[in-house]
Amino acid sequence: MGLLKNIEWKDNSNNTIVHKFDMKDDYISKGSVLTVRDGQNVVFATQGKMADVFLPGYYKLDTKSIPMITKLMSWKYGFQNPFRSDVYFVSTKQFTNQKWGTPNPITIRDKEYGVVRVRSFGTYSFRVKDAYVFLSELSGSGQSFGTQDIVDYLRSILISGITDAIGESNLSILDFAGNLDELANRVKGALTDDFKNLGLELIKFNIENFSLPEELEKALDKNTALMMRRGTTDVEMRLAQADALREAAKNPGMAGSMIGAGVGMGMGANMGRMFAEMSKPDASNTSGQKFCPQCGAAMGAKAKFCPECGAKIGGNVCSKCGASVKPGAKFCSECGNKL
Repeated sequence: MGLLKNIEWKDNSNNTIVHKFDMKDDYISKGSVLTVRDGQNVVFATQGKMADVFLPGYYKLDTKSIPMITKLMSWKYGFQNPFRSDVYFVSTKQFTNQKWGTPNPITIRDKEYGVVRVRSFGTYSFRVKDAYVFLSELSGSGQSFGTQDIVDYLRSILISGITDAIGESNLSILDFAGNLDELANRVKGALTDDFKNLGLELIKFNIENFSLPEELEKALDKNTALMMRRGTTDVEMRLAQADALREAAKNPGMAGSMIGAGVGMGMGANMGRMFAEMSKPDASNTSGQKFCPQCGAAMGAKAKFCPECGAKIGGNVCSKCGASVKPGAKFCSECGNKL
């Protein structure tokens, strides 16, 4: 039978929460010492029950330093025999940068977009605040217990908390990005008791991002682009109208079709007037056709009166271009027509 003289644990890992001291075939005898370093707690368990808890310090084990075990072992006057006990070293340091994320989308009811599925992820940090409660609730009797043994369970608690926080915030999904800290603090406050009941303390909770379904992101991007262009719509329509008129001027046969297009764009009235002006008979044409200088109606080359308005052709106006001429002039000063 071996007798322990010094009980201690040098933690060289970054993720071990509980380390069960290897007793092998050793027994704890009167006069043994226990060394508990900073960032550690030690819990003795005897007869299947959690007993004495030791905070950082140096202890000489006797009936005074282990009162619970003394009671369980029915010692009245000190150690009668060496005894066996399970000794658990519990790390109380802060475990940082623990990842969390939503394995499945969270379905929420948005006041603007209806039922929406969102994903989220971030980090958190925690520590053991009550080693006795933690061992009783989570650790069990294993040889060691690390962060990997608890993160899945803690993640489920966090997801539940963030789902409740989102629902109670009444925020639109468009406002999530501007309220990450507020939502994170809401989650942290809501989960304080849940962690406390496990002997833990949630030190920090961060929400790094919310992601929306791809189709909703595309719809939001399109809506944003339309809103940005709302102030320049009138200018764009005017530019389009000017481009259409230039193309029509290059190809007179497009006039009729462009007027129809102009109506569809809300520009029919303006374009109609402009094309009407473009299609008016040109009094200065050189095709030999004769037009009334008053109303522009076509008439025979030898007509002396307009068949439409009855205006007299000749006199002090050129019968070909309609320009005013001086009395007695023999030729028009504008087109050279013989009067």
